[in-house]
Amino acid sequence: MGNGALGELQRHCGLYDLDAIFLSHLHADHCIDMCAYFVARYYRHDGGRCDPLPVFGPEGTEHRLTTAYADTPSASSMSEVFDFHTVKPSTFEIGPFTVHTERVAHPVEAYGIRVEHDGKVLTYSGDTGLSPALDELARDADLFLCEAAFTHGKENIPDLHLNGREAGETAARAGARHLVLTHIPPWTDPQVNLADARAVYDGPVDLAAPRQTYEV
Repeated sequence: MGNGALGELQRHCGLYDLDAIFLSHLHADHCIDMCAYFVARYYRHDGGRCDPLPVFGPEGTEHRLTTAYADTPSASSMSEVFDFHTVKPSTFEIGPFTVHTERVAHPVEAYGIRVEHDGKVLTYSGDTGLSPALDELARDADLFLCEAAFTHGKENIPDLHLNGREAGETAARAGARHLVLTHIPPWTDPQVNLADARAVYDGPVDLAAPRQTYEV
């Protein structure tokens, strides 16, 4: 639910069709569209205000979003349309899905997520540097959506982001079946990261792209 996510979401489903939201961490590029979504749910006129939607995020999520919005009707307005759940390393159920979360390596409290259903596994890294926890989250995943913000040989900042090579190595160690690289900023060449991942990982590797779909 970072910048622009709410608009892109509506290409795939209605504003009010979501069953739950997971926020990996509270950096603005991963949660700021929750403020716009608050407006859509709080001020809805056709049928009245929406019932609280489960939102799973790190400790302090409600306060962070209320502060970012800056002028909610009251300090508790967010919780009128969002049912906040604090994420910790744990396993829990969301509808038909078994969800496992682990803290990963980032300057703020951040979590990767593993979603399982009917023998299939989707893993999302969130923002992270190299992390044994991420290796376990991605173990035998059918689809591994992994950040690759840095370039191998260029940035070397521990516990912040992965590069394409590290994403590929993580997928290889974990035995993931399909790797999709995401969270690649404008100053990083995605084709370099794609080549670096393919150099160390034998499975299929793609770059995340708008409106691209995968069957798990």
